[in-house]
Amino acid sequence: MVRITKHPRRRRNRSNTFRSKWMLAILLTVVGISGTFTMRQKNSQNQNIGQPVGVASAMSATRILASGKPYLLYGTAWKENETSRLVHEAIKSGFRFVDTACQPKHYNEPGVGEGIVEAMKELDLSRSDLFIQTKFTSLNGQDPNRLPYDKHAPLEEQVRQSIEASLKNLRTEYIDSLVLHSPMKNHQETMRVWKVLEEKVDDGLIRQLGVSNCYDLREFQMIYDDATIKPKVLQNRFYSESGFDVDLREYCANHDIRYQSFWTLTSGTTRQNLRKHEIEEMAKAKGLTPQTLMYAYMLELGHTPLSGTTNQEHMFADVSIMERIQAGETILDEEELNQMTELLGI
Repeated sequence: MVRITKHPRRRRNRSNTFRSKWMLAILLTVVGISGTFTMRQKNSQNQNIGQPVGVASAMSATRILASGKPYLLYGTAWKENETSRLVHEAIKSGFRFVDTACQPKHYNEPGVGEGIVEAMKELDLSRSDLFIQTKFTSLNGQDPNRLPYDKHAPLEEQVRQSIEASLKNLRTEYIDSLVLHSPMKNHQETMRVWKVLEEKVDDGLIRQLGVSNCYDLREFQMIYDDATIKPKVLQNRFYSESGFDVDLREYCANHDIRYQSFWTLTSGTTRQNLRKHEIEEMAKAKGLTPQTLMYAYMLELGHTPLSGTTNQEHMFADVSIMERIQAGETILDEEELNQMTELLGI
């Protein structure tokens, strides 16, 4: 403690006192803000995770999209009764983009809506601070005992009912991105679904459209060519069996389509390659794990990987990669990207 001795005979300069207090307040504020985003390194045998002190990222989805820089999506598949809690934690950790589907077989869409609402309330977020993406899933991808629409209704009506269910489940007046979970059994049916999705864009209920699980370049080109409202998203499994979608990713880059990847860390080949000594050393040099280095690699390529982690420390670590890139940092230069591509066998 610093003891202040008073001098009663000396006259104080009140303006100097006020100025000193004002400067001290500014200093404390700056230190406080800086401390909020200071990364505390946690070292263990398997992880080197940076965890922010206090509440994470203050970025909004609107601001991130306006920057034109890549971002991460929080994936919500297979989380069942834990969905609401995990979505809440993900948003608190800094995720602003959330992916789900109107497919009770694999997703708890009402739980996603509940987690979003609770996080918005706690963090005082507006709807535009978040980006919500969901999907229409055809009958052959649904659990016949838990259908979100009438299986006897015409295909177009099934799509409309699915969208209505999503709006209700997610407690929102609009959906930022509606993705066709998979192309239909033929192109004609795919375009029947697409026309209804376009109708909902025109109605203001959907902001953009996309396609998932489409691994044939010609099929995706046909959808793009025949669509009035072009797909802005292609979300695919990122794995060696599809050749890592090299041709599709190039097509997306040339047509202003954002490529979203799932299974980014968990496919057998990638998981094995991330154990390579060269990748482990590269990650260590950048204060990352091989897993967060993989996300950095995808982001530097301009892609949007999904993270479905259920570990809050990993949530913070994943968000910190996005924040570094949003702040203008180049985590991997061109030479390092080429090296990673070779090491990953892409």
